[in-house]
Amino acid sequence: MEIVLPILIVLATVAAMEWVAWASHKYIMHGFGWGWHRDHHEPHDNLLEKNDLYAIVGAAASISMFALGSAWVMGADAWWPATWIGLGILFYGVIYTLVHDGLVHQRYFKWVPKKGYAKRLVQAHKLHHATIGKEGGVSFGFVFARDPASLKAELRRQREAGEAVVRESASG
Repeated sequence: MEIVLPILIVLATVAAMEWVAWASHKYIMHGFGWGWHRDHHEPHDNLLEKNDLYAIVGAAASISMFALGSAWVMGADAWWPATWIGLGILFYGVIYTLVHDGLVHQRYFKWVPKKGYAKRLVQAHKLHHATIGKEGGVSFGFVFARDPASLKAELRRQREAGEAVVRESASG
């Protein structure tokens, strides 16, 4: 029974991290943090991107939680749930790396899904990249993907309202 609560904390943290990632992507990366994120939306041949600095921010959050939960670091002030929160952040980072960098952007392996949820994830993120610049856009999350038809309709609406510049191949 002692392991149930830590497992629930890890799972809740992984789920919460999708919201954190969505909000960070929409309001930081496509806002004041665009300087780091821009190269992710532009063609390049570099192995690394400035955008990869955001992975260091995520790692720092996870490490900080491990430190807060550690009696070695915090002594009697250690907060035990922080260790499990740190583990949840770490797990989300692994999922993000495999799904976003690996599956969607093909940085680590070459596999293009032909059906199912993996295909939906790829389509949703490709539609995220359909805008030029930081304005507008759809699908700011990384693990939960809306229906591509509704994302295309939203892109069309944004283009018609002048809220986003949409690449022609994605606006149809």
